[in-house]
Amino acid sequence: MNSALTAEAAAALEEGINLVLSRWTAFRMAVENEWGGRDSLQKSQKLGSHLFLLLSQSKEKVYIDDVENLLDEFMLNLNTVIEDGSIEEVAEKLMIMHEECSEGNFDSVNRLKEAKAPIVSYVKKPANDNEDDSGEDEEDDDEIAIKGDEACEMEVDEPQSRINGGSTEDGWTVVASKNNRRRRN
Repeated sequence: MNSALTAEAAAALEEGINLVLSRWTAFRMAVENEWGGRDSLQKSQKLGSHLFLLLSQSKEKVYIDDVENLLDEFMLNLNTVIEDGSIEEVAEKLMIMHEECSEGNFDSVNRLKEAKAPIVSYVKKPANDNEDDSGEDEEDDDEIAIKGDEACEMEVDEPQSRINGGSTEDGWTVVASKNNRRRRN
């Protein structure tokens, strides 16, 4: 069972959660580039609130797996798959911060406040206003994967029905592989 936090500890924990999230590169990229849609910023604010409620008001003991699952589900809602170990790292930081705050120790929050936020370079896909559809390597839909310290764009093939009048089976669209699509064109 979680011990109740003092008002000062709760405020410090909430600030610490927001600082940790604001320094998480994958999270920032997903939010700033709106990978979860136009409401990505609102979704990110909800994550901070959910984490705070989980860590400060849960009636049962909160385990690191609970925090990891919440972070993973959130990133999936932003159409982002995280494979760089950062979910586990962020969850661990949050758990340590919660434990310290519950003991009246705000050192980790103070260190975050004093540390400069890392400078992060973001890649934003340019608008396709004046492009034609003649290039085979052009991407119509993008899906972003985070692996290691870099983001990469992965090509997602167009549904066959939009390419060659493909078939739909049980609500699923059959998609031709890129090699099969080139042979047909």
